[in-house]
Amino acid sequence: MIHSLTACDGMVVAPHHLAAQAGLDVLKDGGTAVEACVTVAATLAVVYPHMTSVGGDGFWLVHEPDGRVHAIDACGAAAAHADRALFAGHAEIPWRGPLAAITVAGTVSGWEAALDGDGGTMPLARLLRDPVRLTRTGVPVTTGAAAIARDKGDELRVQPGAYREIFEPEGRPLRIGDLLRQPALADTFEMLASCGLGAFYDGPLAQMIAADLALLGSPLTLTDLSAHRARRPAPLSTGLREGFVYNTAPPTQGLASLLILALFDRIEAPCDSFAHVHALVEATKHAFRIRDARVGDPDGSPAEAQDVLDDLDRLDALAASIDMSRAAPWPNPFNPGDTTWFAAADRRGQVVSCIQSTYFEFGSGLVLPQTGIVWQNRGASFRLSGGGPNLLAPGRRPFHTLNPALAKLADGRVMAYGTMGGDGQPQTQAAIFTRHARYGMPLQQAVTAPRWLLGRTWGETSTSLKLEGRFPTELVAELVGAGHEVDVLDDFTSVMGHAGAIVRHPTGVLEGASDPRSDGSVAAW
Repeated sequence: MIHSLTACDGMVVAPHHLAAQAGLDVLKDGGTAVEACVTVAATLAVVYPHMTSVGGDGFWLVHEPDGRVHAIDACGAAAAHADRALFAGHAEIPWRGPLAAITVAGTVSGWEAALDGDGGTMPLARLLRDPVRLTRTGVPVTTGAAAIARDKGDELRVQPGAYREIFEPEGRPLRIGDLLRQPALADTFEMLASCGLGAFYDGPLAQMIAADLALLGSPLTLTDLSAHRARRPAPLSTGLREGFVYNTAPPTQGLASLLILALFDRIEAPCDSFAHVHALVEATKHAFRIRDARVGDPDGSPAEAQDVLDDLDRLDALAASIDMSRAAPWPNPFNPGDTTWFAAADRRGQVVSCIQSTYFEFGSGLVLPQTGIVWQNRGASFRLSGGGPNLLAPGRRPFHTLNPALAKLADGRVMAYGTMGGDGQPQTQAAIFTRHARYGMPLQQAVTAPRWLLGRTWGETSTSLKLEGRFPTELVAELVGAGHEVDVLDDFTSVMGHAGAIVRHPTGVLEGASDPRSDGSVAAW
């Protein structure tokens, strides 16, 4: 896949083709890009439940037709009863089970906030029509979903709840081509359509959710749900030679994504050369160290992340400290995660970059019996000891690898881009942005081109620099010679994320790219 797709009236990019098509149908019916993204988000919860759910969190960046860029933070906080005493005897928060389900799911509040004031006219019943239909009729299981169901089945089927009933209805993991049906989730969508999205947090649906969580052993309560609200923090931004790039504020790692680009902006390197890859990897090391020291619940110092990006003298010094011939020591801790990024653009000029996740595959592993909701384990990223903004405390919001990206380029283009992939998200964003915006590589080629990931991947202990196999052997040898510990992976591997991008040109032409590593597509008209 090397050719970008173009259109004028509307475009959606999503990591599953049915979600992209559902969003496009909303645009064709007169919906806005925001409305299309709500449909995409809900559809992904049906067709990609191993990656996302209404029981997770989400973050939005929206470029309005008048040029304004704003953000939505739909991150849930830790339960009032989720203090460190709850984890007595634990060195860390469990990754699966009831004690992993300790934060409110914010995703649906993000949909509500995005629709509030958007100006769209689509009723909720229309936006949720396709998700309801797909949950009832069933969707074919993809290759990636079948592999995760097989590989993670042993740790998921033992969890309390409805996982086995829904995802192993014949007493085995779902296989490629099996139909996945989720009737309880269909009922949940219908309640949201009839009662409003706020019903997730207050009312009969919220009571059902809270009752299930209590039954399964989670400390979350109805009071925790009803106290939740999505937030609208100012997006982070930094100026580059190509224009301005935007990302989301803490608790996301948007700071790291922007820092990598800000440091690389001070370096000269040919596209896809040793200097290009090496400099971005070394910038990643600086960005992750700063991220790990500073990013978590932002309530204590909400302006701090932007202050880092505005300190030009420090950025100059950090860039100057990068040795362009030798790799700096590594590793740092690894932050895993499974995620869905998606985007939409409408004919008016609204462009949306959106991301949502349950953290690990199927989150905590808790599937709520009455509602069919897969509940996230984002709270497992909290620390139980030490200090810093990511130390567990009731009401505190956890660190998020999630971060959607958006750019306003100097030539008038608007670019929405992003990916799944934990620590790989900032690195893949940097690869796609620099290849396309700085070097002029066609958009689809920039997404398809071989990528890298510094650090551990799921289930691995190696902290090496991972490269896809399509990199030239000469470049691999140069990286090894500079002191990078290199592992070469398959030519196209989902370890590198499921990326995508939409670019809106000043003429109104829309250009889209989808990742061949995913089950997704560009849908346009």
